[in-house]
Amino acid sequence: MKFKSNILLAMSLATGMQAGAATLSLNDFCDLKVATPAGVKEMVPLSDGETYSCISNDGNSIEVYSYRTGKKVSTLFDVNTVKGDLKIDEFEGYTISDNGKYILLWNDSEKIYRHTFRASYYVYDVRRMTLKKVSEGGPQQGAVLSHDGRCVAYQRGNNIYIANLDYGTDKKITDDGEINKIIYGTPDWGYEEEFAVLNTIRWSADDNTLAFMRFDESKVPAYSFDNYRSYCDTDPDGDLYPATYTYKYPLAGYPNSIVSVHSYNLNDQSMKKMDLPLKETDYIPSLEFDGLGKDLMVMILNRDQNHLELYKVNPASTVAHRILVQDSKAWLAPDSYQMVKYDATGFVIGSEASGYRHLYRYDYSGNMQRQITKGDFNVTDFYGYDAKRGLYYVQTTSLGAINRNVASVDNKGNLKLLHGQPGTESADFSTNFDYYLRNYSNSTTPPVYSIYTNSGKMVQTMEDNAQYAAKYADAPKMEFIKVKNAAGEEMNGYMIKPADFNPSNKYPLVMYQYNGPDSQLVLNKWSMEGVFYIASQGYIVCAVDGRGTGNRSRQWAHAVYRDLGNLEVKDQLAGAKEIARMPFVDASRMGCFGWSYGGYMTLMELSADGCPFKCGVSMAPVTDWRFYDSIYTERYMQTPQQNPGGYSSSSALNRTDKMTKKLLIMSGTSDDNVHYYNTLKYTSKLNYEGTLFDMMSFAGFEHSLRMCNARASLFNKVVDYYNHNLK
Repeated sequence: MKFKSNILLAMSLATGMQAGAATLSLNDFCDLKVATPAGVKEMVPLSDGETYSCISNDGNSIEVYSYRTGKKVSTLFDVNTVKGDLKIDEFEGYTISDNGKYILLWNDSEKIYRHTFRASYYVYDVRRMTLKKVSEGGPQQGAVLSHDGRCVAYQRGNNIYIANLDYGTDKKITDDGEINKIIYGTPDWGYEEEFAVLNTIRWSADDNTLAFMRFDESKVPAYSFDNYRSYCDTDPDGDLYPATYTYKYPLAGYPNSIVSVHSYNLNDQSMKKMDLPLKETDYIPSLEFDGLGKDLMVMILNRDQNHLELYKVNPASTVAHRILVQDSKAWLAPDSYQMVKYDATGFVIGSEASGYRHLYRYDYSGNMQRQITKGDFNVTDFYGYDAKRGLYYVQTTSLGAINRNVASVDNKGNLKLLHGQPGTESADFSTNFDYYLRNYSNSTTPPVYSIYTNSGKMVQTMEDNAQYAAKYADAPKMEFIKVKNAAGEEMNGYMIKPADFNPSNKYPLVMYQYNGPDSQLVLNKWSMEGVFYIASQGYIVCAVDGRGTGNRSRQWAHAVYRDLGNLEVKDQLAGAKEIARMPFVDASRMGCFGWSYGGYMTLMELSADGCPFKCGVSMAPVTDWRFYDSIYTERYMQTPQQNPGGYSSSSALNRTDKMTKKLLIMSGTSDDNVHYYNTLKYTSKLNYEGTLFDMMSFAGFEHSLRMCNARASLFNKVVDYYNHNLK
């Protein structure tokens, strides 16, 4: 469910728009192409440490630029200068072989799940300027170029293939892959959605061994829904019989994919299964080669997701040695243990054992060499180790949970901020750490992208969003606030006031929330979207991050373990009541709004004792955790069999008899994440009990509603609903 929190961060962290600014409209908030500031093209650091590559403005070529001068120095690939018989008109993305001699390109991609896709892949020989098609057998998925660029491993029809470009062969190395049964290489739905695992195909450093995972989803129940066409489709009237979409989706308590790790030796064409102590219920959330590219590093996580073991495995002998164990009394967060990098002599990995997320260095025997970072803050990203300077580069919350700042840490643990400005910054370093691209914004400043030298000298500004900033210069700005939760503890919050705010007036209040475990809404970061359209229409919009949310202490987050929807609701209501006591807030005109986990929160709040809200809007809600996927749900709740009381008390479906407030519930009918069935079950029970409510459906739309004008339609409806019930 991680993606949901990311969507809602994008929806929430923005500045408002003045109601009186005639040049700004609903679309200025809700059209993602309009409301999103400019970025920079993806910059791929090249091995020399002095240059990077990116796709040209016309999309026809891959160009090379100097970090030091900012000037173009060469062209790696151009569709118009390809020699030979095979040519392409366009490409969508690329990767470059380690030796820089070959480029893997793809086009004609077709989406599978949220991030994965199949496409037509090609390999370009930089020296000869010729193209070869990876396979004539149909589109490929998860294609990975070997280090020397001579082979491509990929998946098709759930089996693994290796295309040898020198010999023109296309060899199938597994044969029992089958749709909705056995998958090799690429992940099932759950691994992609909840572990962010997009591909498990890995080449050894010498390119003689290919490693990959096998997913046996035969026992996973299939989920089906009618996939109605929206009027975004080219032929919306053509679905007289709607298509049925079926895929494997494990609900909480149901069987997951049974996973295993395998290696294939290209020299003797032997296939081996790694000898790992795996239970059928275990997960493998990470598979990589070590820093030398010889042994496999395999993480095994139990189904309760509170016990992790890291194994070093010889892919030839299949022998595995356990070198690390992590345990938790609640859950282990993927953002921590998946923050790992392997090098020649050891590895760096995240752990929350101290109560905060920090980095630790180990050798390959499992001996901890040092704790790299310490303190009452969290490490939120790890960029790597600069051996030349003896520095680790990280992103931290050292300036407070609402900020993200890039820092260096020396071998003695001394942390130094590279810039030290409150706000949100990230860095993309050159391969030798001599340069980095800094992306910085705060709640009042759109993103600025600049290249710096390691010494802190700015080389050039790539994008300052000056025109974008001028457009929104008169927009009201987000204000950060502190309010108390139900236990009297301080919560981070934000407030957006109407543009023509007058402290002598009384305004209706809308409390916006997400509040899923380890999520965060209140961030000192720029964005521009729908909740600020609500504010522009005469509402005060607030959000608070209560217990369960992330990037504070583990104790704060783990407070909701096995009991979702209890403390989070109490904290949200406590925050709303404190804000309602402010002299410019009308406590008699309060509403709430949330999406996904926030939609669930809306339903739980409206049916809670002492609810101060007159109405609420619930978008794409989970209505009972038994209806959601196993990996996410069980991480925080364990299984329904282990925790029946927790599932019962956390179910919005079990509280419909207390739904006495005005409710608008909305969902997309083709949501493969939080299924439309959640909404239908909930509204069916309201109908059965004779409760009136309002409902809006988006035919053919998925969870995030990024298609066509759905966002504008949604927020237009939300404001209309509040206007009828709060004004």
